[in-house]
Amino acid sequence: MTNPPRTLFNAVVCLQCGHAMPADLHAGACARCGGAWLDARYDYASLPADWPARVAARPAGMWRYAELLPFGDGLPPVTLGEGGTPLTRSERLGHDLGYRELWIKDERQQPTGSFKDRQAAATVSALRELGVDELVLASTGNAAAAYAAFCARAGIKLWVFLTSSVPAEKMRELALYGAEVVKITGTYDQAKQVAADFAAERGVWLDRGAKAVPGKESMKTIAFEIAEQLGWRAPDWYVQAVSGGIGPLGVLKGFEELHRVGLIDRVPKLAVVQSAGCAPMVRAWERGDAVATPVQPDTLITVLATGDPGFAYEILKRANDRDGGAMVAVGDGAAFRAMRRLARTEGFSVEPAVSVAFAGLEQLIADGHIDPDASVVVNCSGHTFSAEKHALEDRYVLHLDVPVPSSEPAHTSEGFVAALRQLDEQVTTVVVIDDNPNDSRLICRLLRHHRNYRVFEAHNGPDGIDLVRQRRPDLVVLDLNLPEMDGFKILDRLKSDPRTRRIPVMIVSAKSLEPEERALLEDRTTSIWQKGNFSAAEMVKHVVGMLGGALDQPDKPLTTTPRRIADGVLEAFGDLDRRRILVVDGNALDARLLRRLLEARHRFDVVEAHSGAQALADLDRAAPDLVIMDLALPDIDGEDLLADLRNRDETRRVPVIVVATHDPAPPLRARLAAQADSVWSKETLDRSSLLAHVETILE
Repeated sequence: MTNPPRTLFNAVVCLQCGHAMPADLHAGACARCGGAWLDARYDYASLPADWPARVAARPAGMWRYAELLPFGDGLPPVTLGEGGTPLTRSERLGHDLGYRELWIKDERQQPTGSFKDRQAAATVSALRELGVDELVLASTGNAAAAYAAFCARAGIKLWVFLTSSVPAEKMRELALYGAEVVKITGTYDQAKQVAADFAAERGVWLDRGAKAVPGKESMKTIAFEIAEQLGWRAPDWYVQAVSGGIGPLGVLKGFEELHRVGLIDRVPKLAVVQSAGCAPMVRAWERGDAVATPVQPDTLITVLATGDPGFAYEILKRANDRDGGAMVAVGDGAAFRAMRRLARTEGFSVEPAVSVAFAGLEQLIADGHIDPDASVVVNCSGHTFSAEKHALEDRYVLHLDVPVPSSEPAHTSEGFVAALRQLDEQVTTVVVIDDNPNDSRLICRLLRHHRNYRVFEAHNGPDGIDLVRQRRPDLVVLDLNLPEMDGFKILDRLKSDPRTRRIPVMIVSAKSLEPEERALLEDRTTSIWQKGNFSAAEMVKHVVGMLGGALDQPDKPLTTTPRRIADGVLEAFGDLDRRRILVVDGNALDARLLRRLLEARHRFDVVEAHSGAQALADLDRAAPDLVIMDLALPDIDGEDLLADLRNRDETRRVPVIVVATHDPAPPLRARLAAQADSVWSKETLDRSSLLAHVETILE
């Protein structure tokens, strides 16, 4: 019987000062200088001479290179079949460009469709072994999808911080995996800062990306696979589009290690390609700077929008200075042209980041950097797939405004503190389990009226238990009269599960309790409320107090009306029964048609405004539940009105739907997406779809 391979991991070295430390997969900082950029090292002399033959006999995938990976021999990987992606010779594109040896490393074949699955698999495997059950990640997109999938498989709760420029479909995909998604109205670098502060405040593990050992080591396996697939030889060039740099950092290290142990005769030249709208590495390299100056991202290709690359640039610059590589920036237009060309010549449907790499390849060839007889490998880093738009609702995404970058650090710091306070309220989660949708919806509205909590509903026992396990809320509101599985059985299941037994449960039910039933519930729940025997304000005050707050006094008295619901009477807020919608459109006919469409459902009160001034005057009177607006107004630019809405405290969180006269151009659509919940065009408007979207938002 063959012994399993053993790791040769024997040290961690600080890349900033060179200090060597004992091997520790989870090392967080250098013991000498406090530096965060750490690197795994191995007993390279002990690598078996027949290592390539041993590797070839093992199952395909990134874990086959165990000796040069930093994971303990007993580590059970969290795996979805990552690694082992094809290396495909480019036939038609290579011929068109005049290169016989143009290869495509097809990372689209990874479980979630991008090379970040390697990083997620390695990191999540290490964290599960450590016993981590909650993780915070900031991402521009692909890493979020990968981590969400692997954390779901490992049973780790994931908090993902994304910028508002990330497409809504991507956010829904993450929520589909059960991740908690926080959308930051700011830059990616601000998202990273908020994520770090959030993790520190809650005492939750923060992913450190390229600085940490597991992620960067996983990316080495791309280099190992390329060398193995080329017959244990290195290409002349390796080309990849770059955001933060973890991909080329790991690939560079992989090739350096293979060269060190004599398996390849050289380290390939690296071609680092960035979007021209976010190219801090390229601009610094062109100037010969030792350190990259951060930039404000201005690109439609959101997965490449890292404005501050930090120490990653210094590592890649040293490699290019040594090996003769290059850095180049390409515009979004060139990237999209390269995307179409790749699809039409090679049949590869790719994400925009890949098209940046191929546009960069063409630019490097045009500039004379790459010789025609060179062997070139381009990382086809990903092809992500969107979640179905109607599979999830927007309540699965948390929205957080952070201050724009300011020259006054104190002001910015205060803004971040305020943003974190806002986020703390938003991440407070309540699950309501009640088979009567009217009851559960009413409780949701009561709570949301006073606090920006996220409230989820389930209408039967199995769905409720699954929702509580997935969301791990701060409170469960449970009815007792449910079909098939009643509230007592649901409570038994929740209290017997280690994942949910500590979550407080509050009973709100019309059931008349026997003394023994009440005694049983009093031992296992926080409180018992009988429908029809309490005031709504009293219940809300109790919930808010239990969740760590005080109930704000409303600006005006709330009218209440008794309503018979199923088998109990629960006081309902009359003002919450009909939702108020403000329609802003310079075309009075369009505004009237939309108002009639909405009022036909008898659930909405609709107010028209035919100018920006009229809209602002109405907003001064009362904040609506929803704004539907055109951009073409007679007195104010629609974008300015939208910005005004987002700057007002009372309308900052009010959903906004833009229904534009004409289909917005991509730059305008991108700006609108950062401020509005959705963007529609009157030219292609389907009224029933819009109405369904409105009802979904206002549920």
